[in-house]
Amino acid sequence: MAFFRKGWLSNLLHSVVGKLWGTIMLLVALVLIILGVFLLQYIDIAFVEDQRKIKVVFIVVGIIGFLLSTFFAFFLSTKIQQPLLQLKKAADSISQGDYRTRVNIVSSDEIGQLANTFNHMTGQLDKLIHDLSHEKEHLSSILRSMGDAVITFDAEGKVILTNPPGQMLLGRWSDIERSWHDDMEDGEFADVPGPLRDTFQTVLQEGRDAADKVQVHNNVWSVAMAPLKTDGISRGAVAVIRNVTEEHKLEKLRRDFVANVSHEIRTPLSMLQGYSEALLDDIVVTPEERKELVQVIYDESLRMGRLVNDFLDMARMEAGHVELNLQQVDLRQIVKRVHRKFQVYAKERDVSLIAGLPEQPLAVMGADEDRIEQVMTNLLDNALRHTPPGKSITISGEQADINGLGYVLLKVKDEGQGIPSEDVPYIFERFYKADKARKRGSSGGTGLGLAIVKNIITQHHGRIEVDSILGKGTTFTLLLPVEIRQ
Repeated sequence: MAFFRKGWLSNLLHSVVGKLWGTIMLLVALVLIILGVFLLQYIDIAFVEDQRKIKVVFIVVGIIGFLLSTFFAFFLSTKIQQPLLQLKKAADSISQGDYRTRVNIVSSDEIGQLANTFNHMTGQLDKLIHDLSHEKEHLSSILRSMGDAVITFDAEGKVILTNPPGQMLLGRWSDIERSWHDDMEDGEFADVPGPLRDTFQTVLQEGRDAADKVQVHNNVWSVAMAPLKTDGISRGAVAVIRNVTEEHKLEKLRRDFVANVSHEIRTPLSMLQGYSEALLDDIVVTPEERKELVQVIYDESLRMGRLVNDFLDMARMEAGHVELNLQQVDLRQIVKRVHRKFQVYAKERDVSLIAGLPEQPLAVMGADEDRIEQVMTNLLDNALRHTPPGKSITISGEQADINGLGYVLLKVKDEGQGIPSEDVPYIFERFYKADKARKRGSSGGTGLGLAIVKNIITQHHGRIEVDSILGKGTTFTLLLPVEIRQ
């Protein structure tokens, strides 16, 4: 109880009412003292008979002064303290996030003007916070909808903000070794992923935008980073990261395509030009030599024609402009037809061409007969060109059930030179040569045959697989679905 009283008294003395009350009490006491000093000489004359009246007068005056000072103090408290308490309560409410708080004070004095100014300030603050919140939600929506990864770092390299792709990217890069460069201090920018650390350090030190490309886990990433500045001082950086692996591959494919096309066309053009000049300059004399040169020119022109046709086929297939004439087809008839077509050519090369087919039909419900024949023709032509004399090529077919789905399985197996294991994953790419030392003669391929084969089989929702042992031969396996698939 005593503690409560002590605390109450302390609060009263430190309040506006307490200060006003104390001030008024001091003023009253000062007035009484001054009056007592000036009236002291008259007191003895007026109250000479009864000195008790002197004490009564001072007591009465003291009580009246105390009551008056208390009355004025509490009167002033209603005019000053209560509005101030309302302002304090409103300020506390605003500090807790309630920006719609208003003070209901209606007066024309300074406190009323303060209340009006306070209400105007809170209104402006509420509007500003609302606008900032709206802008934040707008930026958050933009960040969430972005396909690129966005990551914001502070000056120490700690992550401040990310969007979902950025969070996923940080998770994927978390297992990368922290120390990518020996010249960095231990623990410096430890939270910045290793692939971004060099760019981040450059942006902080130089205070300018930076762009780079990094390769991580067989993927290529484009990094654009800009500094975050306050009063000219960098307080962090924001990075926008995009996966450009496909663009990188396409650009490399484009360069390789141009180089390979130039190489493939240059050889027949050079031969056409050289032999034509020989004919024009009458270098050859005998009819046999002239006929030989004309035959070479004719063969090279055929080769260029095949090359152009293959280019057109690949372009149409990749653009999706090839429409398949799907119908029910017995693949045995296609294999027999291709076998007959290459039988004479195989005998000339002393290669045994064997067709092992079942007696029951190898029917598929939806296939383009011409395109499947083109696939078998390309595979057989490729096998004959790489199979030495005295060896054999076998074409076989059978029904197969894989994961409960029906397939027709066709195989083209040769006993040729085989393909190195490191080259097998790339043989279906355009112009890829497994045998780097092989020089194509007049009967050489265009380098697009296997790419066209894979494209046609893919359009039939099938698969093509290759199994090769260097020096022993290669087997191409085609899997075509029996039922039509969408």
